[in-house]
Amino acid sequence: MNVRRLIPTAALASATVLGLTALTACSTSAADDKDGKLDVVASFYPMQYLAEQIGGDHVSVTTLTGPGQEPHDLDVSARQRGELEESDVALYLKGLQPAVDDAIDQSGIRTKVDAASLTSTEKHGNEVGGHADEHEEEGHEGHDHGHSHEGADPHIWLDPVKYAEVAEGVGKALEKADPENAKTYAKNTAALVKKLGGLDKSFKDGLKNTDSKVFITTHAAFGYLAERYGLIEEAISGLDPEGEPSAKRVKDLQKMAKADGVTTVFYETLVSDETAKTLAKDTGLKTDVLDPIEGITDDSKGEDYIQVMESNLKALQKALGAK
Repeated sequence: MNVRRLIPTAALASATVLGLTALTACSTSAADDKDGKLDVVASFYPMQYLAEQIGGDHVSVTTLTGPGQEPHDLDVSARQRGELEESDVALYLKGLQPAVDDAIDQSGIRTKVDAASLTSTEKHGNEVGGHADEHEEEGHEGHDHGHSHEGADPHIWLDPVKYAEVAEGVGKALEKADPENAKTYAKNTAALVKKLGGLDKSFKDGLKNTDSKVFITTHAAFGYLAERYGLIEEAISGLDPEGEPSAKRVKDLQKMAKADGVTTVFYETLVSDETAKTLAKDTGLKTDVLDPIEGITDDSKGEDYIQVMESNLKALQKALGAK
């Protein structure tokens, strides 16, 4: 985890905008600390990226989830809880990291920005659509996928359009918290939204004509991306990256892969690739990385969100037979 300095908090501005959870505060800028920077704590990399891109030199950003750390099961330490209390802004995605949600709810931070409230969310998973089950033999009953899905899919950052909507909300929150630098935040937000618009166009054009529309992943992180670009994601383990698929689920995926011309089983950088490689071997498929960008590591194909997403696009184009 990044090491951050404890900065005494001065008067904070209220941050009540659409989709923000905040308490009423004074109208003085929250960036009145001794170094003049707004102190932002981000829950994990996609939130950190937004804070850094929009905040620029006017913010000091710390992330609760360290490089290479799987974010879903993060346990917030007592030290991190103490650091939260010294922050001006908390930027997180409610529903992804229960321990973070709890820590932020209990903290005295006056500007709490929930990214999930800045765009629309949906339910995704193997029971939604059930594409693999369409290929099961007659006589099978039920949908025993070996997992459950409660609440909405939190992986909104993997859809560039939704991520841009979140960016706009984050920009407004920083403007409210630090009005002296509002123009800079607005300018940086516009620049980031433009970059994300270009990324959206690249995906739209790059996945328009493909031999197949179906891809297999270790867990259901790419539901929004698949829906945005007319693809079908089939996850081995559902929304839980550590979940174990049932024997029936594996059998359904094998049949589906053959019927739909699937060539590749995708695994990711922060969880074990054993299940993906076993399924691929048993089915005669290839394996490749499709990175959910929950954290940037040495294994990530890129240095930031945009670069890793561009690598994801190339991987999908290759696997789906893009023309």
